[in-house]
Amino acid sequence: MISRRAFIGGLAGGLLAAPLAAEAQAPSMPRVGVLSPGKPPPDDAFRQREHFEAGLRELGWTVGSSIVVDYRYADGNLDRLPALATELVRIPVNVIVARGLTIRAAREATATIPIVMAADPDPGGNITGLSTLAPDLEAKQLELLREALPSLSRVGVLANANSPSTEETARLEAATRPLHLALTESRINRSEQLAPAFAAMKQAGVGALLFRYDLWFIDPKQVAALARQHRLPTMHNLRQFVEAGALVSYGVDFAYLHRRVANYVDKVLKGAKAADLPVEQPTKFELVINLKTAKVLGLTIPQSLLQRADEIIQ
Repeated sequence: MISRRAFIGGLAGGLLAAPLAAEAQAPSMPRVGVLSPGKPPPDDAFRQREHFEAGLRELGWTVGSSIVVDYRYADGNLDRLPALATELVRIPVNVIVARGLTIRAAREATATIPIVMAADPDPGGNITGLSTLAPDLEAKQLELLREALPSLSRVGVLANANSPSTEETARLEAATRPLHLALTESRINRSEQLAPAFAAMKQAGVGALLFRYDLWFIDPKQVAALARQHRLPTMHNLRQFVEAGALVSYGVDFAYLHRRVANYVDKVLKGAKAADLPVEQPTKFELVINLKTAKVLGLTIPQSLLQRADEIIQ
């Protein structure tokens, strides 16, 4: 747990008021708004909806019977986020679940409806929920790459061109020095730029690619296909890439994280003030290795690394 800043305002009036009618009605069900920068199922690599609703069920909520969940997806178009956040406020919802780049849009749309953070590298301002702040994560990913590929001398890093870079690049460079690794960085902001980035990295002599957490718009299957084409091992923070055919992932267990988000929503709907709920740092990480891909790439993964894997895909 880490301390958090005061939330602006509290829960906006508990359960929503019943709709106007000639006769008195029972209060309507509580409503949760979920704002996502990506695509709806089945194309959401985070599987947010699946895991969030599973968490709600574990707490006794039934979507459609005891709670309403309104989803809004930007489908990769970040310019849509402010309008989508405003839609949720106008419904209105009792609480907004926001993730990553959507948090700012949610905060700008309301100063009264609580915002529960589903996943974000930096808790920041006036929200509560689950953080993915793990400053040492990429250093650990580099260590794992070095262990899997003892002869690795240059690693490529792919990141989102729209994300802040100075501090993160400096942290990565610091992590490569004790491993005696050279670093080549490339930044993209559209999936169409992925294939040229792979080709450029291969030409630059990199021996493996590390994908930053902020590349939410890329297709895991496309990544796996390009990795096979260029014979480049790739490291990711999401297991979905390894399931699609990439080599290895090490990162926050997002299935667990999105289930935990349901706990925060449950507490807010039952009267807890968001300002009193501490932001949680990630505590559960998972290592997933695709042995089939290793064979295709002609790699032998050390037994010491396989023994530490949470899952091995044969």
